[in-house]
Amino acid sequence: MKKDLLTEYDLELQDFTEIFQRAAFLKKLLYQKVSYTPLEGKSLGMIFDKSSTRTRISFEVGMFQLGGLAIYLNSRDIQAGRGESIADSARVMSRYLNGLMIRTSRHQDVEEYARHASIPVINGLTDYLHPCQILSDLFTIREKFGAHEGIRVAYLGDGNNVANSWLNVAARLPIHLTMACPAGYDPDQALLERARREAQGGVHLYRDPADAVLGAQVLYTDTWASMGWEAEKEERARVFAPYQVNEKLLAQAEPGALVMHCLPAYRDQEISSGVLDGPQSVIYDQAENRLHVQKAILEMLLKA
Repeated sequence: MKKDLLTEYDLELQDFTEIFQRAAFLKKLLYQKVSYTPLEGKSLGMIFDKSSTRTRISFEVGMFQLGGLAIYLNSRDIQAGRGESIADSARVMSRYLNGLMIRTSRHQDVEEYARHASIPVINGLTDYLHPCQILSDLFTIREKFGAHEGIRVAYLGDGNNVANSWLNVAARLPIHLTMACPAGYDPDQALLERARREAQGGVHLYRDPADAVLGAQVLYTDTWASMGWEAEKEERARVFAPYQVNEKLLAQAEPGALVMHCLPAYRDQEISSGVLDGPQSVIYDQAENRLHVQKAILEMLLKA
């Protein structure tokens, strides 16, 4: 039966467990330089409507390491960019490929691909959610703390797709999530309300970042102006200035708290260079883990 990865909320607890266990196994094999190619003869189409560093490289290299083929499809270069319907594109691609990964703006487009495709569809990023990123973040937390259960995460800054994904995860897993966002820049209200209802560890939204980081074991931030919001960059820099993850804010968190950022980072804006490069930063480990977690996702969805 076809299975997609469109949102973290749709994952069952055993799915999280399987992804994390397989990611750890695949990472170990890679470090031991052991060849493992369960996706030999399989192909992944990768549709990009947005520029990418980590998503493209990790999926492309991941498919190669698993023995498969990844095909880069710029949305401007395929017929969908000239008006072919998503339904027709999905049906045709399903005849050629074993899976689709899509990085685009509209979450509805990914959902429509999944409705009409007979192959698994993976949400590589939309303006609404970023599930592959957040699964990699959770895997990194498990590596550093030994488990994710009960961990206190503080998200600081824009209520964007990554913030929404943290809300979905908080509704499914026993973590404690605090958020600090300026008024007018909150995450999706429906996701926030659902997470508040269903979260085992609790979800709280603050205006003062000092309130959000109190007792936090992980401080997490993202760029203040995601792709598509460049015109608001100067205004956002002014509004978000008090939310910068810097040495002063980090000192108010739990001693030894880890710092995470999904990248790209704009140094000395949402995060100070001293913190980004400091001993409590696990940002580059976090980035590397995109490869291992996405390999686990690919194996899980494409191996059958």
